[in-house]
Amino acid sequence: MIKILQAFLKRISLWLWPEVCPFCGKVYRQGICTACRRKLEHLKVREPRCMQCGKPIRYAEQEYCHDCTHTHHFYDRGLSLWLHKAPVNTSIYQFKYHNQRRYGIHYAEELIRTYGHMIKRWNPDLIIPIPLHKRRRKKRGYNQAQIISAEIGKNMNIPVDTKSLIRCISTNPQKTLNHDERKKNLSHAFAVRKGFVPVSTVLLIDDIYTTGNTIDYAAKTLKKAGVEKVYFLTISIGQGY
Repeated sequence: MIKILQAFLKRISLWLWPEVCPFCGKVYRQGICTACRRKLEHLKVREPRCMQCGKPIRYAEQEYCHDCTHTHHFYDRGLSLWLHKAPVNTSIYQFKYHNQRRYGIHYAEELIRTYGHMIKRWNPDLIIPIPLHKRRRKKRGYNQAQIISAEIGKNMNIPVDTKSLIRCISTNPQKTLNHDERKKNLSHAFAVRKGFVPVSTVLLIDDIYTTGNTIDYAAKTLKKAGVEKVYFLTISIGQGY
């Protein structure tokens, strides 16, 4: 009876709020529409890419992008789906700031389709979404990284931990700061709750990778707590060089 009621409510929900393409907003019940799928194909991050952060690079001989060549990262490796350009950037903006939570399901499906084999290779004990400070979480109503994490965890049978890593300082938005300010902004932003039992490998999930400072300091905090390896996945990433 409960399952029948849930199916009925879902059908009513889809009638009132029909499924739309997360990139153009047009009604489309199969997720990403054909036209947007073609656009995304041009933004897909392909080889050659940085062996650490996954940004596209010009030549395979480089191995690492400029940022990773000159910066020590605390995470081990990461990958992203698309370059942070239209229509990806506008889609993520809607996802984060305009309550388009359903977009997270489509992002997770694409991450699994593209990098499911890498997730299996990394073999994470836990998936941890990059946390929001409680004040920002309350204002927004949800953590976008948590939505993606929940979908990946459910589909790949990996536990998702939304409690252990916390954002203990309400930082300024990273997009408003330069590189040095971003590092200072995040230097003491994260903490691990008392009672956290360290595991071998953690997969961090976030929406965007720019300089990597957010993921770096989250990884540093986890490794300081005893985690051995930290990987990450994001929806989009900045251009490498």
